[in-house]
Amino acid sequence: MSKPINIKEKLGKFSDHWHPHQIAVVDDMQVLLAKISGEFVWHAHQDEDELFYVQKGTLQMHFRDRVETVQEGEIIVVPKGVEHCPKTIDGQEVQLLLFEKLSTKHTGEVVHEKTQTSYPKI
Repeated sequence: MSKPINIKEKLGKFSDHWHPHQIAVVDDMQVLLAKISGEFVWHAHQDEDELFYVQKGTLQMHFRDRVETVQEGEIIVVPKGVEHCPKTIDGQEVQLLLFEKLSTKHTGEVVHEKTQTSYPKI
């Protein structure tokens, strides 16, 4: 049976950056929460789109040809196959809700020290 999920409560359960946590599954999609700070790694997802919702802070989504600034309360969808690199401004913490296919690899085909192979459920 389904119950409401308190996003603020779930965000309070972890503090690590760049380590998404799964809070729900919708068909073949997963809902993840993440805290980020600094710069991630350039990567792409060849077969999956990614949705980023900024819960708190300001996200800069770097693409090879431009930078998009995503404010609190806004979303950005990164289309499949598009190389991107999420960053934060001046090391601020940004809290994100991500919506992506269960098959999506954290850093696509790129293997990096920040790469996660599975996401804890909270």
